[in-house]
Amino acid sequence: MTPAAPRSPDHLTLALPKGRILEEAVALLARAGLPLTLPEKSRALRHEFPGVTVLELRNQDVPVYVDLGVADAGIVGKDVLIESGRTVYEPVDLGFAACHLSLIREVGASGPIGRVATKYPRSARAYLAARGIPAEVVKLSGNIELAALTGLADAVVDLVQTGSTLRANHLEEIDVLYHSSARLVVNRAALKLRRERLRPLIERLRELTGSGRPGTATDGE
Repeated sequence: MTPAAPRSPDHLTLALPKGRILEEAVALLARAGLPLTLPEKSRALRHEFPGVTVLELRNQDVPVYVDLGVADAGIVGKDVLIESGRTVYEPVDLGFAACHLSLIREVGASGPIGRVATKYPRSARAYLAARGIPAEVVKLSGNIELAALTGLADAVVDLVQTGSTLRANHLEEIDVLYHSSARLVVNRAALKLRRERLRPLIERLRELTGSGRPGTATDGE
């Protein structure tokens, strides 16, 4: 494998997720002073701008690229960040793409929880262990709510935005595991090597979002 050419200290590589977060991420970063525009629809996965390279990735891959230093920084949902278990600096809660991860059951269900279905097994296991619930966790990829409706699981752990899907399927939230929104994440080494680019960007994003310091994502915390 041919090693990548070293990057200039004043050049940033950003990992941005495809889908609903991308448009808001690009708009916010442009307001923060980066020369970005929304990439035109194409098969390109890497987009070059003056002093900035954007890597367009799947949500789940953003923390990996940032943690391993391929990208200097990125934007990703807190839910994805926690589930990844990656260690990155998380200086700004950007506020958009807000939702929460909840424990969900059929309305009126009251029996013991023996099996939980979810796309978020790391978060679900941590939640259940903290409450002493010895339930089996089953990872699914599709419509998680269906697991509760068909009896595959006694409960599900899934993201909730408006709750309309739950109401339409006679489901209800039993508990909220945590709230999620889009976060700026930064590689620790890059924070030093590209300090002159990253520090002003972080401060400007804090000004634009009114955000403090949400902290560091370490082992899912």
